[in-house]
Amino acid sequence: MGDSKALKPGTLVGFGNPLLDMSINGDDDLLNKYDLKSNNAILAEEKHMPLYEELINFEKVEYTAGGSAQNSLRVAQWILKEPSVAVFFGAVGKDKYSDILKQKANEEGLKVQYQYTTEKPTGTCAVIVTNKGKDRSLCANLSAAQTFSEDHLYVSENKQIIDNAQFYLTTGFFLQVNVKAVQKVAEIARQKKCPFLFNISAPFICQFYMNDVMLVYHFVDILIGNDEEAKAFSETQKWNLSDIEEIAKKLSTFEVDSGHKRLVVITQGENPVIAANDGVITRYPVPKIPTSNIVDTNGAGDAFVGGFVGKYVLGCPVEDCINCGIKAASYIIQRPGISKGDLFDV
Repeated sequence: MGDSKALKPGTLVGFGNPLLDMSINGDDDLLNKYDLKSNNAILAEEKHMPLYEELINFEKVEYTAGGSAQNSLRVAQWILKEPSVAVFFGAVGKDKYSDILKQKANEEGLKVQYQYTTEKPTGTCAVIVTNKGKDRSLCANLSAAQTFSEDHLYVSENKQIIDNAQFYLTTGFFLQVNVKAVQKVAEIARQKKCPFLFNISAPFICQFYMNDVMLVYHFVDILIGNDEEAKAFSETQKWNLSDIEEIAKKLSTFEVDSGHKRLVVITQGENPVIAANDGVITRYPVPKIPTSNIVDTNGAGDAFVGGFVGKYVLGCPVEDCINCGIKAASYIIQRPGISKGDLFDV
C-alpha cells in the first residue's frame, strides 16, 4: 500500500458520534445568555437548546463536519487524497443539519454511511469564538448520535464496506453510545487480522466507562491517548504508577491476546510523544510552537490520530506515522477548529 492511487474505497472505516460544528465569532453577552464560559467544553442541557437555532441564523456561521472520529477521518482523508478511502459510520437525524454535515464531509473526500433517525435531531456542537480568536466555548448536543444501533452494521451495503475494510477506528466517546457495535467491529477486525485502533478520547471514559473499555480492550491493536487519559486508565485500574512511560509500557502488555502485540501511543502536549510496543519505549520530539501562534488546541488529539492513521494506511513505518500525527496536530492548533488550509502538507 505504498501510494494513495492503489488504495481502494473503504480501506479505512471509523465509527463515532457525528456532530455538526457551528462556529461563530461571539461575545461575552452571548456566552452569558446561555450560561457558557470561554475556553470550555460542555454537554448541552435543556437551557442550551435555543442556542443552535440562534446560531444557524448568524450571517457568518461556519459549518464543519465534527465529532472526534469524524474529525480524525477527515484529517486522514486529507493525507490519503483519493476520495472515499475513508468511510465514517454514525447516527444523525433526518433534518437540515445532517444534510449540511454530509455535504461538508463529502467535500473533503470522506464517505459517510449515516444511520438516520426521526427520533432526535442531528447532533450539533456550538463553537463560540471570543477574545480575538483565542478562546472557544464548545457546547455539544449529542442528540441523534446516541441512537446508533447494531442493525446498521448489517445493512447490505454497510456490511460489505465493513467486511472489505483493512483498518478500523473508533473512540472512547462511542462506547457511551453502543458498546455492542464496537465489540462487533473489533471482532471483525480480529478475524480479518486487520488493525483495530482505539482513541481513549477523554479521562472520564476511563473513570466512568472502564467496564465497557475492558469489553473491547483485548481487541485493541493500536491505542492512542494523551497523558491525562493514560493516568486516568492507570488510576482506575489501581496500577499505582505515575510515570507516563511506565503506564504506556503496561498499557502495551495489559490484556493482550496470545499471539498479538499492541502499539500504545501517548501524546503529552509540547513534550515528546511516547510509543510503547511490546513494552519497549520510543520517544518522538514535538517541535516548539510559539504561544502567539496557537489558536485552538481542542482538535489536537483528533488531528494526531488522523495524521497517524493516514500514513499507517499508506503502509508507512510507525515512526513516519507518529511524526505525521505530530505535524497534523501542530498544524491544527494554529488554525480555528479542524479546518484545512492551503498550507496543509504532511
